[in-house]
Amino acid sequence: MAGEQYIYGLHAVRAAVKYDPAHIVEIWLEQRRHDAKVQRLFAALEGLGRPVHRVARRELDRLVDGAAHQGVVVRYSGPPPQGEDELERLLDGLDHDPFLLILDQVQDPHNLGACLRSADAAGVDALIAPRDRAVGLTPTVHKVASGAAGTVPFFQVTNLARTLDALKVRNIWLVGAAGEAEQSVYETDMRGPLAIVMGAEDTGLRRLTRERCDFLARIPMQGQVESLNVSVATAVFLFEALRQRGQ
Repeated sequence: MAGEQYIYGLHAVRAAVKYDPAHIVEIWLEQRRHDAKVQRLFAALEGLGRPVHRVARRELDRLVDGAAHQGVVVRYSGPPPQGEDELERLLDGLDHDPFLLILDQVQDPHNLGACLRSADAAGVDALIAPRDRAVGLTPTVHKVASGAAGTVPFFQVTNLARTLDALKVRNIWLVGAAGEAEQSVYETDMRGPLAIVMGAEDTGLRRLTRERCDFLARIPMQGQVESLNVSVATAVFLFEALRQRGQ
């Protein structure tokens, strides 16, 4: 179903105006904000021709349950999540080797938002996640992604294992991140058709996901911590792949 939600904060709302203004349906602006930092954004929002409400700060606080809205909230009615059929069409239409990111049950919206930003910066063609036990494109994701939620195609699939099998049929290599892997990410060939597969925050890759990976790779750790945050680890994998791919 289409996701109607509130998007708030200067970066997230600015991204919605830039990348998907058609789905902004209603706007709330803090009536006391007159600083130059927000005036251009407010003017752009008012130029959309949608209902605009100039309200007190407490009304914005109420709309987003006290979150840091920075004086601007919009009601956004986005398209329904893209699924398996849309993913197939995207892959069919690529004129280069696919470069994909797969997140296996990542549940923290801050992590998904950060992964989207890294995926955008690295030139990833699509981010794929399961529908169950995984975060979708929430307002917090939009805020953290700072525009990348509108530039990186995001797909939620019903059965991730089946989707991985379909990618393998397309000769897309699956490289999974695992702390116990024998080879490091820097020793792993990530050229050609590629999907990088990252696990959940606490549990890592599920068994069925791990079994479908062609290779497992780790990030060499020199300090005392045992692992990195999933969004940080994702960035390491993506940019090593980008380096290898000659970008």
